[in-house]
Amino acid sequence: MNQLSGKHILLGVTGSIAAYKSAELVRLLREHGAEVRVVMTRAAAEFITPLTLQALSDHPVRSELLDSETEAAMGHIELARWADVILAAPASADFLARLAHGRANDLLAAVCLASEAPLAVAPAMNRAMWSNVATVENVATLKQRGIRIMGPAEGVQACGETGPGRMLEPAGLVSSLAGIFQSGILAGCRVLVTAGPTREAIDPVRYISNRSSGKMGFAMAAAAVETGAEVILVSGPVSLPTPSRVTRIDIEDAAGMFASVLERAAAIDIFISVAAVADYRPSSVATGKMKKSGADLNLELQPNPDILAAVAGLPRAPFTVGFAAETDHLESNARHKLAAKGIDMIAANDVSAGQGFGRDDNALQVFWREGEERLEKCRKSLLARQLIEIIARQYNGKRRSGEVVTLNAKDTA
Repeated sequence: MNQLSGKHILLGVTGSIAAYKSAELVRLLREHGAEVRVVMTRAAAEFITPLTLQALSDHPVRSELLDSETEAAMGHIELARWADVILAAPASADFLARLAHGRANDLLAAVCLASEAPLAVAPAMNRAMWSNVATVENVATLKQRGIRIMGPAEGVQACGETGPGRMLEPAGLVSSLAGIFQSGILAGCRVLVTAGPTREAIDPVRYISNRSSGKMGFAMAAAAVETGAEVILVSGPVSLPTPSRVTRIDIEDAAGMFASVLERAAAIDIFISVAAVADYRPSSVATGKMKKSGADLNLELQPNPDILAAVAGLPRAPFTVGFAAETDHLESNARHKLAAKGIDMIAANDVSAGQGFGRDDNALQVFWREGEERLEKCRKSLLARQLIEIIARQYNGKRRSGEVVTLNAKDTA
């Protein structure tokens, strides 16, 4: 269940006797490494107290849409953007109806309407309510919109009747929720991602580097794993935990990254170059610490190897994706880099206003020869999933046309 590690789960609790199961659901989600925030309807609070879910989630429970304190900062929008996935469990017949009709008359419904994250519901109601034609039609509408319906199960109900309508048990919901993050769109592919800065030594204690935190590269590696790919992450010096199921290789400088990438480039299908590799390095490195003399100091620099161009230029090059941090003329500079390096795709972001480096969110403009797509500002984990979907779509399109060939074990034996 490590698919849930680090994920942001927004749990919506509605008015149903099954609300008591939400406490165990929160506990299990946190046990599997997820961060959980809870939104309750007013009816839900009649079945389980907000204090219980607050204690288990370690976050305040939200319930009011028109809360003057939180809505001053557009709190429902903040919650919608925070979530990697929204799960309504239990989801009452009333909530399913309001969701199907696009109502936003309470906080949970408004968050669901405002969010672009995957949405799942775990219905819980009497068997007759579940089979009523109104509920059947509402559920069909939700399915058509891509909302995942988890359950319900059959069995004895609180009213004493037996039939379909019981909310799935928390363990089953956790398992189903983990599956949301497993798309399989790059199953069997080998993906290499670079991340972070490089440090080019001046002497034993000083170096040339940049502001990259590595967050976007690590998010791309995590997103690639969710597609079913085998992922290698070559990282410069950063203080970030390795994403689950990712093979990590740590390097210090551009030469180390170049060697690590080129050593593996012939055995990969997709190369995603997110790292902010230093363009230059000192021509010579002092063996001892350089003492301050008060005089001007001139450093002679020489260019580092171009990792992205080198990989793209291989006889059997993988599908290559570059990143470009620009301060002006973003589109023209990105398209020039796309053509000059002979790569398949480039993701560009504007760093002139403090965006990108060191932040948890970003926005991208993605270009390839036949088109482009804009990805609006959001958390880097969400942005990475959007970008990996574009990469998979373009890669699989080239593979179907015969322009690229997926490697397998016998190709590299």
